[in-house]
Amino acid sequence: MSTKRDADGSGESGLSVVDVAINRLKKRIESGEFTPGQRLPPETALANELELSRPSLREAVRALAMAGVLDVRRGDGTFVTDLRPDRLVRAIGSFLDLANDTGLDEMLECRKVIEPGATALAATRIDAATLDALHQRIERMRTLHDPEELVREDLAFHADIVAATGNRTLESLLSSVTQQTARARIWRALIKSDVLAWTHEQHMDIYRALRAHDSLAAFTAANRHVNDVDAWVRDRLDAVRDRA
Repeated sequence: MSTKRDADGSGESGLSVVDVAINRLKKRIESGEFTPGQRLPPETALANELELSRPSLREAVRALAMAGVLDVRRGDGTFVTDLRPDRLVRAIGSFLDLANDTGLDEMLECRKVIEPGATALAATRIDAATLDALHQRIERMRTLHDPEELVREDLAFHADIVAATGNRTLESLLSSVTQQTARARIWRALIKSDVLAWTHEQHMDIYRALRAHDSLAAFTAANRHVNDVDAWVRDRLDAVRDRA
C-alpha cells in the first residue's frame, strides 16, 4: 500500500501503513526525541504529530511493545523502555520483514532437521582439544551482554560442533541455514530477558553430552535447544502476522 511521504521528504511508497507508523516512531526513539523511561504523548496528539491514523499508530505501538522497545502500562500510558532502545531499534531493523519472510520458516525447519543429527554425529568424532575450546566459548558467552555478539558466539559454537564431524558438506549446509536465521535469533536475544542463562544451560547440556561421547544425549540436547528457539520465534512471528 502506498503512503504519503515523511515530513522530512523521505519516500515511503511501497510500505504498509503499519510499517510507516513503526518507522516514524523508531526514528523519534533513535534520534533521542523520545528517551528511555519517557512517556509518549497521548495517542491523539502523537498520531497528529506523526501524521498517522490512530489505528495505524496503535498497531505500531503493539508491534514495538512486543519487540521490547515500548512498555504499555494500562491506565498509565506508553513508555520507552530503558533496555537500550537505540540498540533495539537498530537490531530489529524493519520489524515486519521477519514476519513477511516465508523463507525464514523453511530455514528454521531445516535447522531443526539438520543440527540435532549433526550434533549426534559430532559426539562420536569430537576430540579433547575441540571439547576444551567449546567449553571456553561457553564460558566466554556468559560474559556477553550485547545480543549481536552473543548470537555471533552462538553461531560459532554450533559451527565448531558441526566442524567436528569432519563432514564438509554438512558443515556448509548448516552454515547456510544458521546464517539466514541469525536475524531472528538476535531479535530473540534482545527481547527474551533470561536468554543468557537459558543459552548457557542448554549449551552446557550439549557440551556434557559431547564430552561423554553420547550421541543420543547429544541429539536430545541439541533437539531441545533448537526446538525451543524455533517455538519462541514462531509464536511471535505468528502474532505479528495475525496483526498485519
